[in-house]
Amino acid sequence: MVVSDRAPAGVPELFAALESYLPPERVSAVRAAYEFAERSHRGQKRLSGEPYITHPVAVTTLVAELRMDAQTIAAALLHDVIEDCAIPATELRQRFGPEVAALVEGATKIDKISAKDPTAADAETIRKMFVAMAEDVRVVIVKIADRLHNMRTLEFLPPDRQIALARETMDIYAPLAARLGIWQFKWELEDLAFRYLQPDDYRRVAELMASRRGERERFVRRVEGLLRTALAEAGLEGAEVTGRVKHLYSTYEKIKRYQDEGKSLDQIYDLLALRVLTNTVEECYRALGVVHQTWPPIPGSFDDYIANPKESLYRSLHTSVLGPGTHAFEVQIRTREMHEVAEYGVAAHWQYKEEPRKRDQQYEERMAWLRHLVEWQQESSGTDDFLESVKTDVFRDQLFVYTPRGEVIVLPAGCTPIDFAYRVHTDLGHHCSGAKVNGRLVSLTTKLQNGDVIEITRGRGERGPSRDWLIPALGYLGSSHSRQKVRQWFRRQQRDENIARGHELFERERKRLGVEAMPDDLPKQLGYESVDDLLAAIGDGDVSLQHLSNRLAERAPAPRPSVVALPSYVPVRGATGVRVLGTAGLHVLVARCCNPLPGDGIIGYITRARGVTVHRLNCRNATHAEAERLVECDWGPVGDLYAASVRVEAWDRVGLLRDISTLVAEERVNMVGVRTEEHDDRTTTVHITLETDGGPQFARLVGRLEGIRGVISAFRADV
Repeated sequence: MVVSDRAPAGVPELFAALESYLPPERVSAVRAAYEFAERSHRGQKRLSGEPYITHPVAVTTLVAELRMDAQTIAAALLHDVIEDCAIPATELRQRFGPEVAALVEGATKIDKISAKDPTAADAETIRKMFVAMAEDVRVVIVKIADRLHNMRTLEFLPPDRQIALARETMDIYAPLAARLGIWQFKWELEDLAFRYLQPDDYRRVAELMASRRGERERFVRRVEGLLRTALAEAGLEGAEVTGRVKHLYSTYEKIKRYQDEGKSLDQIYDLLALRVLTNTVEECYRALGVVHQTWPPIPGSFDDYIANPKESLYRSLHTSVLGPGTHAFEVQIRTREMHEVAEYGVAAHWQYKEEPRKRDQQYEERMAWLRHLVEWQQESSGTDDFLESVKTDVFRDQLFVYTPRGEVIVLPAGCTPIDFAYRVHTDLGHHCSGAKVNGRLVSLTTKLQNGDVIEITRGRGERGPSRDWLIPALGYLGSSHSRQKVRQWFRRQQRDENIARGHELFERERKRLGVEAMPDDLPKQLGYESVDDLLAAIGDGDVSLQHLSNRLAERAPAPRPSVVALPSYVPVRGATGVRVLGTAGLHVLVARCCNPLPGDGIIGYITRARGVTVHRLNCRNATHAEAERLVECDWGPVGDLYAASVRVEAWDRVGLLRDISTLVAEERVNMVGVRTEEHDDRTTTVHITLETDGGPQFARLVGRLEGIRGVISAFRADV
């Protein structure tokens, strides 16, 4: 195909790549999509100053590297035209067919998330991404390629956006690429995010790798030659041996482990890997024997992902050995077919050279985890639960354990026998009372290991799970799926209690923010069918008070303007910043019963011997005082520090007081007193006395206290 000499950068290379594996008629269809995208984006510029069309071309080139089908290629070229060019989806359907239009619409819907609460927006973005992926995983492949190119050009964004996108990339997009088996995208996403999140560590690792490049290359050539010779002598002449250096972020993580274990960085050779490709599975195990005969294996470093594939269907043998000079390095052994799956991941489903029946079977096996996730999503009570499921049950390493009958159960790393019981059947999890691992009785907090055989003892009667299971510090559960099941059980058992508690918490927030009543549309807005459903979720903790407050704050009345002091107010001695109407020379004290702060409405009480005591307007002592002894007061210039009491309601956990004191110190506020009350429902009340100048400093501190993990609410203590 002929491409104009004036075509933007990357276009000739893109079509050359497409012509290498797509039939000519499919390439022509893609060319029509390119021409339409170029016309639609004409005149638009990226922040770098380049024509905008260079972005979809770069994204499409990444998708083409995965050898995706023509529909995905066209959708990658068109993925921004609906949102950025106001092209209607109906026009895309008419021009390019319903399949391409559906892919573009799916990618656009993921981006259309608007929420004032960033956490809620992030969670809803992930939920939409996984729902779209369940319908057609090609949508997310385009989104991952889109993110990769945006990360490559991140230097043109302001620093705060760089950090935000890098964090999201490290937390979501890189693990998602790994889960789909697209390892070449995963490594680069991690390295690019690492560069912006930890620039000093990134530079240090890059310099370290560059300083020893020549030494490493000589070592790699040496061990490559030794292994090729050993394989040929064993009759494996067709085996292919290549060496590679691990990526920067994985290198950084390994160096951190070395330092934590007190090892020397002279063992940097462990950051090297040899890859052996064979023709058959039988040759893989023969090659493993040759490797271990050539160099001694390091104990505990062998993983057989051929017998136990990862859920992404990654299959390979991994072993670490001590090579020449007792330098450690890794060897990965797999067939050429396994290598193709490892390189392309789930994208291999759409490659033309695979047989359709075999392709569909592999794809269904690879995407089984996604079906489970969508089922759990339907059971989860909100976006926060779903986000927790994704991060703990999907993006963590997997382990393979067995039932007594030999059936394989796949669990996230860090799971316990209770998690195993819930994965087998919800009812078995609810009534789990004991467990045996490999024939031996163990505690229910035992962390399972690969290859364990687990037998669950079912308790008698109707007794269900314990609330202790939900306390992370106790270590009963390692899976978000299990935690959701336990929460559902308690929700069913204690719905009335949760509704009452939720009503109490809601009323407290409503009054604090000045909202007159529950807005009619609030339950639907938060994803609940009725007021009782919402109150039960608040009482159970599924809807955090911080999230509720953000929603109620949108309905709160505008704050009243601050009172301007009149000239008739005469400054007095004593309490700096307080002015009393029409008096002079009196001693003024701040009342300890209510500890007013600058900005509070205040009133003075003329005592018999101590001058004027200043109270908050709503202080009980002031409202019940003799009216003739009350005088008007106001705040003048503020400079002193005042004592203020804060009450923090939270779920009791290890480290709560440490987190509170750390945050107070970060705000540069002095904490002069603290007292705790423990309650039977595993909550605790923390009473804190602070020295503050009031105003924005105090309001900001209280707001940040509500963001601490496990805090239900934080507010200024009433008298």
